[in-house]
Amino acid sequence: MQDYEGVTAFLGEWGPFQRLIFFLLSASIVPNGFTGLSIVFLAGAPEHRCRVPPSANLSREWLNASIPRQVQGGREGPSRCRRYRLESLANFSALGLQPGRDVDLSQLELEKCLDGWEYSRELYLSTIVTEVNCQLSWQVPSTEKSIRQKFGRKKVLFATMGVQTGFSFLQVFSTSWEMFSVLFVIVGMGQISNYVAAFVLGTEILGKTVRIIFCTLGVCIFYAIGYMLLPLFAYFIRDWRMLLLALTLPGLLCIPLWWVVPESPRWLISQGRVQEAEIIIRKAAKTNGITAPDVIFDPMELQEMTSQKQQTHTILDLVRTKNIRLVTIMSVIIWMIISVGYFGLSLDTPNLHGDAYVNCFLSAVIEVPAYIIAWVLLRNLPRRYSMAAALFLGGCVLLFIQLVPPHLHILSIILVMLGKFGITSSFSMVYVYTAELYPTVVRNMGVGASSMASRLGSILSPYFVYLGAYDRFLPYILMGSLTVLTGILTLFLPESYGTPLPDTIEQMLRVKGLKYRHTSNSTRVSKDEEESPVILKSTAF
Repeated sequence: MQDYEGVTAFLGEWGPFQRLIFFLLSASIVPNGFTGLSIVFLAGAPEHRCRVPPSANLSREWLNASIPRQVQGGREGPSRCRRYRLESLANFSALGLQPGRDVDLSQLELEKCLDGWEYSRELYLSTIVTEVNCQLSWQVPSTEKSIRQKFGRKKVLFATMGVQTGFSFLQVFSTSWEMFSVLFVIVGMGQISNYVAAFVLGTEILGKTVRIIFCTLGVCIFYAIGYMLLPLFAYFIRDWRMLLLALTLPGLLCIPLWWVVPESPRWLISQGRVQEAEIIIRKAAKTNGITAPDVIFDPMELQEMTSQKQQTHTILDLVRTKNIRLVTIMSVIIWMIISVGYFGLSLDTPNLHGDAYVNCFLSAVIEVPAYIIAWVLLRNLPRRYSMAAALFLGGCVLLFIQLVPPHLHILSIILVMLGKFGITSSFSMVYVYTAELYPTVVRNMGVGASSMASRLGSILSPYFVYLGAYDRFLPYILMGSLTVLTGILTLFLPESYGTPLPDTIEQMLRVKGLKYRHTSNSTRVSKDEEESPVILKSTAF
């Protein structure tokens, strides 16, 4: 189908059908805001120190001095993973010696926390960390599988919703860290696949003017709403099992959407199922109060697409030609690094100075103006320059944090949030940009593969943050530098602003700065035609 937009233009852009799809698909993303970063509170590691058992027989003085002091994050406190050797302390205590006066503590031998840890209950009543008595950071990596093209958008959307909700419920009954981790990985797979499926489905159903709003002020804003509700739930529900249950139950509200949300007509057409697509389009016209034309699709095109029905596409199509291979490689790198910055800054909020719940809420709130700016940029400016500007802003601000004096905590938090603002804007835009670059026949796989790369970034992000234990500026320097380099790489992608969504691989725009040679044995096309892909010849947006 060379001009799907033109064929379905009679539906209009913002009728009752489009509004229904817009709000239902956007609302389905709210639970993603819960689960996406719930690990911050579910596996939060409160202030803790090595446990000293009563059997150690230490005096009060030696019990208080049994944990060495160290500086962490610019603040001095008891060590979280070391204690003085209890056997030695027991001997000193029995002899009546006093710590610091009779015994130089700096000369004493240290040992690991052999008897577990004692946790502060000031911030959390319980987390999975305190319950299984293991010293773990709040970060847990999540992964995903790419969504296969042959299953369709709708089935994948609801299947992954079920995975996310069902396995989140099973997590409530976790009896060990290993069980919790395995289930969390599955929930993560469902969560991101659910997001991608809803995003792609809405992108293909909605018209050109509504599509950008849906991708920014729709799914992204509703994700931010869920994210903002997360610290509010966590503040009032301090037990991790009850918190997880409260975050899981809203997912059940999405079940009735199965009977309302249709399959993507674009995808059905790409599979040769034109009659099913036409039924959906006619129902949409009826909902909008519009009389559909007697013939929606040209009979000749119907016959042509029917003959191509057996044509299938696999993940290998993402690297089959030089152009799509370059787009895929660049998209994978860009998504992964943006994800490192986004999740690194989001997961680091409990480690910032101030209240962890307030910082998490601020980290969520800052996403709202970020998505609004992304919508404005996508609506009015070229994609490459918009994304590059957002990445440059986020990266440069993170690099600037190292120049802030240690006592100016508020300024540091403001700069972190400003960096989050830039990276979040680019995260929102990269979904739109990537969906516009890939054709309909492999769009789900293309966005899914890129999103899978972002999962790798989310896995790596906690290790970036962990480097702050050695140098508190090092995570910001690394994330800032990579973000700026990603902004430069973005400038080499094709520009999709003002062009129709490609339906075939041949219609894809060309990567900038590279020469392409025609390898076919047929008549050589002209240089001008080679530089201008087929998509530019079809009806523009």
